[in-house]
Amino acid sequence: VRHPKRSGREHAPAAAMAAGRAAAALRRTWRGRRSALLEPSYTPLVAACLCLAEGGVNLWVIRRVPYTEIDWKAYMQEVEGFANGTFDYTQLKGDTGPLVYPAGFVYIFLGLYYATGHGTDIHLAQYLFAGLYLLNLLLVFRIYCQTNKVPPYVFFFMCCASYRIHSIFVLRLFNDPVAMAILFLAINLFLEERWSWGCLFFSLAVSVKMNILLFAPGLLFLLLQRFGLLGCIPKLCICALLQVVLALPFLLVNPMGYLTRSFDLGRQFQFKWTVNWRFLPEEVFLNRAFHTALLLAHLAGLGLFALHRWHRSKESILALLKDPAKRKDPSPPLTIVFVLFSSNFLGVCCSRSLHYQFYVWYFHTLPYLLWCTPTAKLAHMPKVLLLGVIELCWNTYPSTVCSSLSLHICHGLILLQLWYGTAPVPALHTPPPNRRPTAVSKKAQ
Repeated sequence: VRHPKRSGREHAPAAAMAAGRAAAALRRTWRGRRSALLEPSYTPLVAACLCLAEGGVNLWVIRRVPYTEIDWKAYMQEVEGFANGTFDYTQLKGDTGPLVYPAGFVYIFLGLYYATGHGTDIHLAQYLFAGLYLLNLLLVFRIYCQTNKVPPYVFFFMCCASYRIHSIFVLRLFNDPVAMAILFLAINLFLEERWSWGCLFFSLAVSVKMNILLFAPGLLFLLLQRFGLLGCIPKLCICALLQVVLALPFLLVNPMGYLTRSFDLGRQFQFKWTVNWRFLPEEVFLNRAFHTALLLAHLAGLGLFALHRWHRSKESILALLKDPAKRKDPSPPLTIVFVLFSSNFLGVCCSRSLHYQFYVWYFHTLPYLLWCTPTAKLAHMPKVLLLGVIELCWNTYPSTVCSSLSLHICHGLILLQLWYGTAPVPALHTPPPNRRPTAVSKKAQ
Protein backbone atom coordinates (compact mmCIF):
# COMPACT_ATOMS: atom_id res chain seq x y z
CA VAL A 1 0.00 0.00 0.00
CA ARG A 2 2.88 2.38 0.83
CA HIS A 3 4.97 1.54 -2.23
CA PRO A 4 3.00 3.60 -4.79
CA LYS A 5 3.12 6.64 -2.47
CA ARG A 6 6.87 6.42 -2.11
CA SER A 7 7.17 6.02 -5.90
CA GLY A 8 5.04 9.13 -6.47
CA ARG A 9 7.15 11.14 -4.02
CA GLU A 10 10.31 9.94 -5.76
CA HIS A 11 9.02 10.98 -9.19
CA ALA A 12 7.84 14.39 -8.03
CA PRO A 13 11.35 15.96 -7.77
CA ALA A 14 12.26 14.57 -11.19
CA ALA A 15 9.15 16.11 -12.76
CA ALA A 16 9.85 19.40 -11.03
CA MET A 17 13.43 19.39 -12.32
CA ALA A 18 12.24 18.71 -15.88
CA ALA A 19 9.71 21.53 -15.64
CA GLY A 20 12.44 23.81 -14.29
CA ARG A 21 14.75 22.99 -17.16
CA ALA A 22 11.97 23.64 -19.68
CA ALA A 23 11.18 26.98 -18.05
CA ALA A 24 14.87 27.92 -18.08
CA ALA A 25 15.09 27.03 -21.76
CA LEU A 26 12.07 29.20 -22.51
CA ARG A 27 13.59 32.08 -20.55
CA ARG A 28 16.85 31.73 -22.51
CA THR A 29 14.91 31.70 -25.77
CA TRP A 30 12.98 34.79 -24.74
CA ARG A 31 16.19 36.59 -23.72
CA GLY A 32 17.77 35.56 -27.01
CA ARG A 33 14.84 36.68 -29.14
CA ARG A 34 16.85 39.65 -30.41
CA SER A 35 19.64 37.35 -31.59
CA ALA A 36 17.10 34.98 -33.17
CA LEU A 37 15.80 37.89 -35.26
CA LEU A 38 19.12 39.47 -36.20
CA GLU A 39 21.75 36.71 -36.33
CA PRO A 40 21.88 34.78 -39.66
CA SER A 41 23.00 31.68 -37.72
CA TYR A 42 19.38 31.35 -36.51
CA THR A 43 18.08 31.06 -40.08
CA PRO A 44 17.38 27.26 -39.89
CA LEU A 45 15.21 27.70 -36.77
CA VAL A 46 13.28 30.64 -38.22
CA ALA A 47 12.94 28.84 -41.56
CA ALA A 48 11.41 25.77 -39.90
CA CYS A 49 8.85 27.92 -38.06
CA LEU A 50 7.97 29.87 -41.21
CA CYS A 51 7.56 26.72 -43.32
CA LEU A 52 5.08 25.36 -40.77
CA ALA A 53 3.22 28.67 -40.76
CA GLU A 54 3.20 28.75 -44.56
CA GLY A 55 1.51 25.36 -44.68
CA GLY A 56 -1.40 26.82 -42.74
CA VAL A 57 -1.44 30.06 -44.76
CA ASN A 58 -1.65 28.19 -48.06
CA LEU A 59 -4.46 25.96 -46.81
CA TRP A 60 -6.35 29.04 -45.63
CA VAL A 61 -5.86 30.80 -48.98
CA ILE A 62 -7.09 27.78 -50.96
CA ARG A 63 -10.20 27.35 -48.80
CA ARG A 64 -11.11 31.01 -48.29
CA VAL A 65 -9.98 32.95 -51.37
CA PRO A 66 -11.75 32.27 -54.69
CA TYR A 67 -9.67 30.73 -57.48
CA THR A 68 -9.17 32.99 -60.52
CA GLU A 69 -8.91 31.40 -63.96
CA ILE A 70 -6.22 32.98 -66.16
CA ASP A 71 -3.94 30.47 -67.91
CA TRP A 72 -4.66 27.03 -66.39
CA LYS A 73 -7.32 26.01 -68.93
CA ALA A 74 -5.11 27.22 -71.76
CA TYR A 75 -2.21 25.16 -70.38
CA MET A 76 -4.42 22.09 -70.27
CA GLN A 77 -5.68 22.66 -73.83
CA GLU A 78 -2.12 23.03 -75.10
CA VAL A 79 -0.86 19.80 -73.54
CA GLU A 80 -4.07 17.98 -74.48
CA GLY A 81 -3.14 18.47 -78.13
CA PHE A 82 0.17 16.74 -77.47
CA ALA A 83 -1.63 13.94 -75.58
CA ASN A 84 -3.85 13.44 -78.63
CA GLY A 85 -0.84 12.96 -80.91
CA THR A 86 -0.10 16.46 -82.24
CA PHE A 87 3.69 16.93 -82.52
CA ASP A 88 3.66 20.03 -84.71
CA TYR A 89 4.33 22.83 -82.22
CA THR A 90 2.54 25.40 -84.35
CA GLN A 91 -0.71 23.42 -83.93
CA LEU A 92 -0.62 23.36 -80.11
CA LYS A 93 -2.79 26.17 -78.79
CA GLY A 94 -5.34 27.15 -76.16
CA ASP A 95 -7.91 29.85 -75.49
CA THR A 96 -5.21 32.46 -74.84
CA GLY A 97 -3.29 31.72 -78.04
CA PRO A 98 -0.52 29.41 -79.30
CA LEU A 99 1.85 27.47 -77.05
CA VAL A 100 4.95 29.67 -76.50
CA TYR A 101 6.90 27.64 -73.90
CA PRO A 102 9.66 25.04 -74.49
CA ALA A 103 9.12 21.30 -74.40
CA GLY A 104 9.80 20.76 -70.69
CA PHE A 105 6.63 22.70 -69.96
CA VAL A 106 4.62 20.24 -72.04
CA TYR A 107 5.84 17.17 -70.15
CA ILE A 108 5.43 18.64 -66.66
CA PHE A 109 1.97 20.04 -67.29
CA LEU A 110 0.96 16.86 -69.10
CA GLY A 111 1.63 15.10 -65.79
CA LEU A 112 -0.59 17.67 -64.05
CA TYR A 113 -3.18 17.17 -66.79
CA TYR A 114 -3.50 13.47 -65.96
CA ALA A 115 -3.17 13.97 -62.19
CA THR A 116 -6.08 16.44 -62.10
CA GLY A 117 -8.55 14.52 -64.28
CA HIS A 118 -7.65 16.22 -67.57
CA GLY A 119 -7.29 19.54 -65.75
CA THR A 120 -10.81 19.57 -64.32
CA ASP A 121 -9.95 19.09 -60.64
CA ILE A 122 -8.82 22.65 -59.90
CA HIS A 123 -8.90 22.07 -56.13
CA LEU A 124 -6.38 19.24 -56.40
CA ALA A 125 -4.19 21.38 -58.67
CA GLN A 126 -4.19 24.10 -56.01
CA TYR A 127 -3.02 21.64 -53.35
CA LEU A 128 -0.27 20.42 -55.68
CA PHE A 129 0.90 23.99 -56.20
CA ALA A 130 0.77 24.58 -52.44
CA GLY A 131 3.18 21.65 -52.11
CA LEU A 132 5.32 23.25 -54.82
CA TYR A 133 5.27 26.50 -52.84
CA LEU A 134 6.61 24.78 -49.72
CA LEU A 135 9.25 22.88 -51.72
CA ASN A 136 10.36 26.12 -53.37
CA LEU A 137 10.55 27.79 -49.95
CA LEU A 138 12.69 24.98 -48.54
CA LEU A 139 15.11 25.27 -51.47
CA VAL A 140 15.32 29.05 -51.02
CA PHE A 141 15.95 28.74 -47.27
CA ARG A 142 18.68 26.18 -47.92
CA ILE A 143 20.44 28.75 -50.11
CA TYR A 144 20.09 31.46 -47.46
CA CYS A 145 21.40 29.13 -44.76
CA GLN A 146 24.60 28.69 -46.76
CA THR A 147 25.06 32.38 -47.61
CA ASN A 148 24.62 33.38 -43.94
CA LYS A 149 24.05 37.07 -44.72
CA VAL A 150 20.37 37.92 -44.29
CA PRO A 151 18.99 38.56 -40.76
CA PRO A 152 16.18 36.07 -40.04
CA TYR A 153 13.50 38.71 -39.35
CA VAL A 154 13.57 39.60 -43.06
CA PHE A 155 12.16 36.18 -43.93
CA PHE A 156 8.84 37.12 -42.33
CA PHE A 157 8.42 39.63 -45.17
CA MET A 158 9.53 37.02 -47.71
CA CYS A 159 6.92 34.49 -46.56
CA CYS A 160 3.60 35.24 -44.96
CA ALA A 161 3.44 38.93 -45.94
CA SER A 162 3.36 38.58 -49.74
CA TYR A 163 -0.17 38.35 -51.12
CA ARG A 164 0.98 38.41 -54.75
CA ILE A 165 3.32 35.40 -54.46
CA HIS A 166 0.67 33.24 -52.77
CA SER A 167 -1.72 34.27 -55.53
CA ILE A 168 0.74 33.31 -58.29
CA PHE A 169 1.23 29.86 -56.78
CA VAL A 170 -2.14 28.66 -55.47
CA LEU A 171 -4.74 31.01 -56.98
CA ARG A 172 -3.42 31.37 -60.55
CA LEU A 173 -1.42 28.13 -61.12
CA PHE A 174 1.12 29.78 -63.46
CA ASN A 175 4.12 27.93 -64.89
CA ASP A 176 6.59 30.55 -63.59
CA PRO A 177 6.76 28.99 -60.07
CA VAL A 178 7.55 25.59 -61.59
CA ALA A 179 10.52 27.00 -63.49
CA MET A 180 11.82 28.92 -60.47
CA ALA A 181 11.58 25.92 -58.12
CA ILE A 182 13.72 23.86 -60.52
CA LEU A 183 16.14 26.79 -60.82
CA PHE A 184 16.58 27.00 -57.04
CA LEU A 185 17.26 23.25 -56.99
CA ALA A 186 20.01 23.83 -59.58
CA ILE A 187 21.56 26.61 -57.44
CA ASN A 188 21.60 24.28 -54.43
CA LEU A 189 23.52 21.78 -56.54
CA PHE A 190 25.99 24.46 -57.65
CA LEU A 191 26.61 25.36 -54.00
CA GLU A 192 27.43 21.70 -53.34
CA GLU A 193 29.93 21.69 -56.24
CA ARG A 194 27.73 19.31 -58.25
CA TRP A 195 28.08 21.34 -61.41
CA SER A 196 27.01 18.69 -63.92
CA TRP A 197 23.77 17.94 -62.08
CA GLY A 198 23.24 21.65 -61.55
CA CYS A 199 23.58 22.33 -65.28
CA LEU A 200 21.12 19.52 -66.01
CA PHE A 201 18.43 21.01 -63.76
CA PHE A 202 19.24 24.54 -64.92
CA SER A 203 18.51 23.42 -68.49
CA LEU A 204 15.33 21.70 -67.29
CA ALA A 205 14.19 25.01 -65.75
CA VAL A 206 14.89 26.79 -69.06
CA SER A 207 12.74 24.19 -70.81
CA VAL A 208 9.77 25.22 -68.65
CA LYS A 209 10.07 28.96 -69.23
CA MET A 210 12.64 31.13 -70.98
CA ASN A 211 13.02 33.69 -68.19
CA ILE A 212 15.60 31.35 -66.58
CA LEU A 213 17.99 32.49 -69.31
CA LEU A 214 18.41 35.71 -67.32
CA PHE A 215 20.61 33.65 -64.96
CA ALA A 216 22.64 32.27 -67.90
CA PRO A 217 25.28 35.07 -68.16
CA GLY A 218 26.12 34.64 -64.48
CA LEU A 219 26.27 30.85 -64.84
CA LEU A 220 28.59 31.13 -67.85
CA PHE A 221 30.90 33.40 -65.85
CA LEU A 222 30.95 30.93 -62.95
CA LEU A 223 31.70 27.99 -65.22
CA LEU A 224 34.59 29.85 -66.86
CA GLN A 225 35.94 30.94 -63.49
CA ARG A 226 35.67 27.42 -62.06
CA PHE A 227 36.73 25.29 -65.05
CA GLY A 228 38.19 27.51 -67.77
CA LEU A 229 37.06 27.44 -71.40
CA LEU A 230 37.81 23.79 -72.15
CA GLY A 231 36.48 22.62 -68.80
CA CYS A 232 33.14 24.37 -69.11
CA ILE A 233 32.36 23.01 -72.59
CA PRO A 234 31.11 19.62 -71.24
CA LYS A 235 28.80 21.48 -68.82
CA LEU A 236 27.37 23.56 -71.65
CA CYS A 237 26.89 20.38 -73.68
CA ILE A 238 24.79 18.95 -70.85
CA CYS A 239 22.53 22.01 -71.05
CA ALA A 240 22.22 21.79 -74.83
CA LEU A 241 21.77 18.02 -74.96
CA LEU A 242 18.82 18.07 -72.55
CA GLN A 243 17.09 20.71 -74.68
CA VAL A 244 17.49 18.52 -77.77
CA VAL A 245 16.28 15.37 -76.03
CA LEU A 246 13.17 17.07 -74.63
CA ALA A 247 12.34 18.73 -77.96
CA LEU A 248 13.11 15.71 -80.17
CA PRO A 249 9.48 14.66 -80.87
CA PHE A 250 8.72 18.19 -82.05
CA LEU A 251 12.02 18.76 -83.89
CA LEU A 252 11.43 15.64 -85.99
CA VAL A 253 8.07 16.97 -87.20
CA ASN A 254 8.57 20.74 -87.55
CA PRO A 255 11.94 21.97 -86.26
CA MET A 256 11.52 25.62 -87.31
CA GLY A 257 8.01 25.69 -85.91
CA TYR A 258 9.29 24.49 -82.53
CA LEU A 259 12.21 26.93 -82.39
CA THR A 260 10.19 29.98 -83.44
CA ARG A 261 7.39 29.25 -80.99
CA SER A 262 9.23 28.04 -77.89
CA PHE A 263 12.16 30.49 -78.04
CA ASP A 264 10.50 33.57 -79.56
CA LEU A 265 12.70 36.39 -78.25
CA GLY A 266 10.82 38.99 -80.28
CA ARG A 267 7.34 38.27 -78.92
CA GLN A 268 5.32 41.45 -78.40
CA PHE A 269 3.73 42.09 -75.00
CA GLN A 270 0.41 43.86 -74.40
CA PHE A 271 0.60 47.29 -72.82
CA LYS A 272 -2.45 46.69 -70.59
CA TRP A 273 -0.59 44.04 -68.57
CA THR A 274 2.70 45.85 -68.00
CA VAL A 275 3.74 46.52 -64.42
CA ASN A 276 6.99 48.37 -65.03
CA TRP A 277 6.42 50.68 -68.04
CA ARG A 278 2.97 52.15 -67.38
CA PHE A 279 4.38 55.70 -67.28
CA LEU A 280 5.41 55.48 -70.97
CA PRO A 281 3.08 56.17 -73.93
CA GLU A 282 1.90 52.94 -75.53
CA GLU A 283 3.58 53.75 -78.86
CA VAL A 284 6.94 54.03 -77.09
CA PHE A 285 6.31 50.80 -75.19
CA LEU A 286 5.70 48.96 -78.49
CA ASN A 287 8.56 50.63 -80.37
CA ARG A 288 11.38 48.31 -81.47
CA ALA A 289 13.97 51.04 -80.92
CA PHE A 290 12.96 51.13 -77.25
CA HIS A 291 13.39 47.34 -77.06
CA THR A 292 16.85 47.64 -78.63
CA ALA A 293 17.84 50.33 -76.12
CA LEU A 294 16.79 48.06 -73.24
CA LEU A 295 18.80 45.18 -74.70
CA LEU A 296 21.89 47.38 -75.00
CA ALA A 297 21.42 48.61 -71.42
CA HIS A 298 21.15 44.99 -70.25
CA LEU A 299 24.34 43.97 -72.07
CA ALA A 300 26.17 47.04 -70.75
CA GLY A 301 25.09 46.25 -67.17
CA LEU A 302 26.24 42.65 -67.49
CA GLY A 303 29.58 43.78 -68.92
CA LEU A 304 30.18 46.26 -66.11
CA PHE A 305 29.30 43.78 -63.37
CA ALA A 306 31.38 41.04 -64.99
CA LEU A 307 34.43 43.28 -65.30
CA HIS A 308 34.26 45.16 -62.01
CA ARG A 309 32.14 43.18 -59.53
CA TRP A 310 32.18 39.51 -60.48
CA HIS A 311 35.83 39.40 -61.64
CA ARG A 312 38.06 39.86 -58.59
CA SER A 313 41.42 38.74 -59.93
CA LYS A 314 44.22 41.17 -60.78
CA GLU A 315 44.60 39.42 -64.13
CA SER A 316 42.59 40.37 -67.21
CA ILE A 317 39.13 38.89 -67.49
CA LEU A 318 40.45 36.95 -70.49
CA ALA A 319 42.37 34.84 -67.98
CA LEU A 320 39.06 33.09 -67.31
CA LEU A 321 39.58 31.25 -70.60
CA LYS A 322 42.69 29.55 -69.22
CA ASP A 323 42.83 26.41 -67.16
CA PRO A 324 42.44 27.50 -63.49
CA ALA A 325 45.69 25.71 -62.60
CA LYS A 326 47.62 27.80 -65.14
CA ARG A 327 46.44 31.22 -64.00
CA LYS A 328 49.10 33.43 -62.45
CA ASP A 329 46.82 35.16 -59.99
CA PRO A 330 44.24 32.75 -58.54
CA SER A 331 40.89 34.42 -58.12
CA PRO A 332 39.41 34.69 -54.64
CA PRO A 333 36.42 32.42 -54.11
CA LEU A 334 33.30 33.82 -55.75
CA THR A 335 29.92 34.01 -54.16
CA ILE A 336 27.89 31.84 -56.53
CA VAL A 337 24.61 33.27 -55.25
CA PHE A 338 25.72 36.88 -55.79
CA VAL A 339 26.71 36.29 -59.41
CA LEU A 340 23.53 34.40 -60.31
CA PHE A 341 21.10 36.65 -58.44
CA SER A 342 22.64 39.89 -59.72
CA SER A 343 22.67 38.52 -63.28
CA ASN A 344 18.95 37.80 -63.06
CA PHE A 345 18.20 41.14 -61.40
CA LEU A 346 19.91 43.07 -64.20
CA GLY A 347 17.68 41.27 -66.67
CA VAL A 348 14.55 42.06 -64.67
CA CYS A 349 15.50 45.76 -64.50
CA CYS A 350 15.89 45.91 -68.31
CA SER A 351 12.88 43.74 -69.14
CA ARG A 352 10.66 44.90 -72.01
CA SER A 353 7.64 44.22 -69.82
CA LEU A 354 6.91 42.66 -66.46
CA HIS A 355 3.55 40.96 -65.94
CA TYR A 356 2.15 40.22 -62.51
CA GLN A 357 3.20 36.57 -62.51
CA PHE A 358 6.78 37.63 -63.32
CA TYR A 359 7.18 38.86 -59.73
CA VAL A 360 8.22 35.34 -58.78
CA TRP A 361 11.22 35.66 -61.11
CA TYR A 362 13.13 37.64 -58.48
CA PHE A 363 10.97 37.95 -55.36
CA HIS A 364 12.87 35.33 -53.34
CA THR A 365 16.23 36.85 -54.34
CA LEU A 366 15.45 40.36 -53.06
CA PRO A 367 16.47 39.76 -49.40
CA TYR A 368 19.89 38.57 -50.53
CA LEU A 369 20.35 41.44 -52.99
CA LEU A 370 19.54 43.94 -50.25
CA TRP A 371 21.52 42.38 -47.41
CA CYS A 372 24.54 40.89 -49.22
CA THR A 373 26.39 44.18 -48.73
CA PRO A 374 27.59 45.46 -45.33
CA THR A 375 24.64 46.91 -43.42
CA ALA A 376 24.82 49.40 -40.57
CA LYS A 377 22.22 49.21 -37.80
CA LEU A 378 20.30 52.23 -39.06
CA ALA A 379 20.34 50.94 -42.66
CA HIS A 380 18.01 48.00 -41.95
CA MET A 381 14.87 50.11 -41.97
CA PRO A 382 15.40 51.64 -45.47
CA LYS A 383 15.97 48.15 -46.87
CA VAL A 384 12.78 46.84 -45.28
CA LEU A 385 11.01 49.91 -46.68
CA LEU A 386 12.29 49.05 -50.16
CA LEU A 387 10.85 45.55 -49.84
CA GLY A 388 7.52 47.03 -48.78
CA VAL A 389 7.37 49.52 -51.67
CA ILE A 390 8.22 46.82 -54.21
CA GLU A 391 5.47 44.61 -52.77
CA LEU A 392 3.03 47.52 -52.95
CA CYS A 393 3.94 48.18 -56.59
CA TRP A 394 3.28 44.56 -57.54
CA ASN A 395 -0.05 44.57 -55.68
CA THR A 396 -1.33 47.68 -57.47
CA TYR A 397 -3.80 46.47 -60.10
CA PRO A 398 -3.99 47.80 -62.70
CA SER A 399 -0.56 49.39 -62.56
CA THR A 400 -0.34 53.16 -62.51
CA VAL A 401 2.22 55.77 -63.51
CA CYS A 402 3.15 56.14 -59.84
CA SER A 403 3.49 52.39 -59.16
CA SER A 404 5.64 51.70 -62.22
CA LEU A 405 7.89 54.70 -61.57
CA SER A 406 8.26 53.66 -57.93
CA LEU A 407 9.23 50.16 -59.01
CA HIS A 408 12.01 51.52 -61.24
CA ILE A 409 13.26 53.80 -58.46
CA CYS A 410 13.45 50.82 -56.08
CA HIS A 411 15.30 48.76 -58.69
CA GLY A 412 17.72 51.63 -59.26
CA LEU A 413 18.45 51.96 -55.55
CA ILE A 414 19.15 48.22 -55.27
CA LEU A 415 21.52 48.41 -58.24
CA LEU A 416 23.37 51.34 -56.69
CA GLN A 417 23.87 49.59 -53.37
CA LEU A 418 24.98 46.41 -55.19
CA TRP A 419 27.52 48.42 -57.19
CA TYR A 420 28.95 50.53 -54.38
CA GLY A 421 28.46 47.98 -51.60
CA THR A 422 30.54 45.35 -53.40
CA ALA A 423 33.31 47.64 -54.63
CA PRO A 424 36.80 46.19 -54.10
CA VAL A 425 38.57 47.54 -51.04
CA PRO A 426 41.54 49.67 -52.18
CA ALA A 427 44.90 48.26 -51.16
CA LEU A 428 46.71 50.16 -48.42
CA HIS A 429 50.01 51.60 -49.66
CA THR A 430 52.71 51.21 -47.02
CA PRO A 431 55.42 53.88 -47.05
CA PRO A 432 58.77 52.76 -48.50
CA PRO A 433 61.37 51.80 -45.90
CA ASN A 434 63.92 54.43 -44.92
CA ARG A 435 67.28 53.62 -46.48
CA ARG A 436 69.27 55.23 -43.67
CA PRO A 437 69.43 53.00 -40.61
CA THR A 438 68.14 54.66 -37.50
CA ALA A 439 70.25 54.75 -34.39
CA VAL A 440 69.07 52.32 -31.72
CA SER A 441 69.95 52.88 -28.09
CA LYS A 442 71.40 50.14 -25.93
CA LYS A 443 68.28 50.18 -23.79
CA ALA A 444 66.06 49.64 -26.84
CA GLN A 445 68.35 46.82 -27.98
